[in-house]
Amino acid sequence: MDKYVCIPCGYVYDPAEGDPDGGIEPGTAFEDLPDDWVCPMCGVGKDMFEKQE
Repeated sequence: MDKYVCIPCGYVYDPAEGDPDGGIEPGTAFEDLPDDWVCPMCGVGKDMFEKQE
């Protein structure tokens, strides 16, 4: 699964780790995150992330 980087702050969403503090289980693909999920570091929406190359 692909990792995604938050453009404003550089946070990397790693599907292998999920977002435990946000209630996201490990193994959750970025595409499967809820539409209202936000970056745990700076609070921007999913539209501010890009796939890590």
